[in-house]
Amino acid sequence: MNTQDYISSGILEAYALGELSALERAEVEKNLAQYPELKEELLLIEETQEKFLQKGAIQPKASVKEQLFKKIRQSKPDGKIVSMPAGNSQISFWKYAAAASVAIALVTSYLAYNYYGKWRSTENNLNELVAQNQQMARDYNTVNQRLDKIETDIKVIDNPAFSRVVMKGTNNAPEAMAYVYWNESSKEVYLSIQNMKTLAQENQYQLWAIVDGKPVDAGVFDGNMTGLLKMKDLGGAAAFAVTVEPRGGKPAPSLETMQVIGNVIKG
Repeated sequence: MNTQDYISSGILEAYALGELSALERAEVEKNLAQYPELKEELLLIEETQEKFLQKGAIQPKASVKEQLFKKIRQSKPDGKIVSMPAGNSQISFWKYAAAASVAIALVTSYLAYNYYGKWRSTENNLNELVAQNQQMARDYNTVNQRLDKIETDIKVIDNPAFSRVVMKGTNNAPEAMAYVYWNESSKEVYLSIQNMKTLAQENQYQLWAIVDGKPVDAGVFDGNMTGLLKMKDLGGAAAFAVTVEPRGGKPAPSLETMQVIGNVIKG
C-alpha cells in the first residue's frame, strides 16, 4: 500500500473526528497496526487539531466584566449583587471553546468526508478503467492468436508441397467429410474437419494412415475442432481414414466405426 496516498486521502482526519463507519474504522485500525508511519501521522493530526482549538480561543477583555456589572446595576438598582468567583471567566472560556470546537469539527468533518468520498469514487473509476483495459488487452491477444492461426493455415493450404486428400463419409456417417493436407517430403500431416458430429465425452476420433497396406496411428481429435489440426508426422501413406475410438485412441482401428476414408492421389 502507498502510505503517502493513503495519508493524502483524508481518511485519517475522518477517523480522528469519528466520521467513519464501523467497517471503515476497522480497516483504518488494521492499517494503523500494520504501518507505523500511519500511526505517527494520526498522532500528529490529533495534536494539530488540539493546538488549533487552543490557538483559536479568545480571551475576553477586562472591560467586559465592568460593562456587564454596570448593566446589571442599571436594570436592577435594588437588587443584590453577588460576586462571581474568579474561576467563572475560565468556565465561560471553555464554553466558547467547546462551541468553537464543535463548529470546527463539523466543518472539518464535512471537508474530510467530501474529500474521502471523491477519493473513493476516483479509486472505483480507476479500478473500472484498469479492468476494461485488461479485458481489451486479452481480447486483442485472442484476436492476434486467431489471425496468426489463420495465416499459418493458409500457408499450408496454399503450399503446393502439400497434397489434399478428400475423405468422404462411409455408411456409418454418409454426411461426414474431412480433409488431410499431407507433405510427403516433410511428412507433415494436417487435418481439416468439414462435417463431423460431436462425440460423447468418453470417445474420440482417430486418424489412420494406410502405409504398406497397414493402418498407422496419426493421432486423435475431437469433432468440434476448427481450422487445421496438426497430426502426427508420417510418410508413405496411400490413404487416410477416421474411426471412432475410446478417448485416447487404440493401437489398432475399430473398422466397424469408420467414419470417413480417402485415397492419396499422387501426380
